[in-house]
Amino acid sequence: MLAQPNAPQNLPVAVTPAVSPRAKWRVVAVEVLPAYRLRVRFVDGVEGVVDMDGLVHSVGAGVFAALVDPDVFGRAAVEYRAVTWPGEIDLAPDAMYAAIRENGEWVLA
Repeated sequence: MLAQPNAPQNLPVAVTPAVSPRAKWRVVAVEVLPAYRLRVRFVDGVEGVVDMDGLVHSVGAGVFAALVDPDVFGRAAVEYRAVTWPGEIDLAPDAMYAAIRENGEWVLA
């Protein structure tokens, strides 16, 4: 019979907390306000108002022209940590965060 080497003992491994990368600008909540405005909150607790009245009523509104309908605007939701509407309409959360952090609101015209 051949001698077998001793099996190595189970040694404790340093436990490292799971990394959960979170960009500060990720949105966690949105609330629809009157006059085409939104209140948004980000993962780090920063919150403020997005004023879209000028944008949705502008000649150059593009895809945002659909939001002039109050029922459509009222369907704002958080999806993939961004503010979205049906029809693949969304707002850039990083630009929104920067403006709100600096001014307390983001005015789109």
